[in-house]
Amino acid sequence: MQQTFAKYEGIGNDFILIEAGEGFSPADAKRLCDRHRGIGADGVLLTGVRDGRPFMVVMNADGSTAEMCGNGIRCVALHVVRRGWVEGREFDIDTGAGPHHCRVDGESVQVTMRSPSLDPGDVPVDAPAPVIEERWVFNGTPVKVTALSMGNPHMVTFDALEDRRVVLGPPMEKDSRFARGANVGFAKMTGEAALDVHVWERGSGWTMACGTGACAAAVAAVETGRAQRDTPLAVTLPGGTLSITVSSRGEPVRMTGPARHVFDGTVTI
Repeated sequence: MQQTFAKYEGIGNDFILIEAGEGFSPADAKRLCDRHRGIGADGVLLTGVRDGRPFMVVMNADGSTAEMCGNGIRCVALHVVRRGWVEGREFDIDTGAGPHHCRVDGESVQVTMRSPSLDPGDVPVDAPAPVIEERWVFNGTPVKVTALSMGNPHMVTFDALEDRRVVLGPPMEKDSRFARGANVGFAKMTGEAALDVHVWERGSGWTMACGTGACAAAVAAVETGRAQRDTPLAVTLPGGTLSITVSSRGEPVRMTGPARHVFDGTVTI
């Protein structure tokens, strides 16, 4: 079967967008994301309009599904505008983590993300209380971690682990305390309102950028007293920089960053 697709990227996090995609399987996603034998991407985004509202389904490079993708939703928002599916440039997109409000201004997209939660049941993580800079051991290495949900599970550390993160990413992602696995952020403050983050993404491995990972790192920075609330934080990932604003507890996080259409194509499924 011939399938049309569009290729998008958000600060280096690249995706294959497929409209509707009924019958599209995890094996299809894994094959198309292969950078040597397929199109090559960090994930597949299935999109379209359902009940009058755009939607997004996220499939990782290994074929698994994810509740939400911060860079992906910016790409879908740009696609929605390019395709003329909605009137205007502000609208909601339904995701596995609920609806998210988007505003498109050229190739810049602002997304109202979910309110972060440190409740262990929301993450979910097997812990009796919120995990904030708790010292856990992974592969024999003690690491101080903060666990939270951005609609998907995250674990963030500010420990200086530059020489260890390559080997720590996989076991931290699959740590048994996280029932659905975790996206793992290795963060470092570089200024009062700036931080660098490298993210080992659940189901995809190291990526150029992770939008929800950037949000999680910003939330962790605020919760641990490293950064201030209601102040835009410049979160730099290998692929570029996002602006993240963390407000009061219980309030949504705001993410602003670029999205870019790369090309359109047709592939045999």
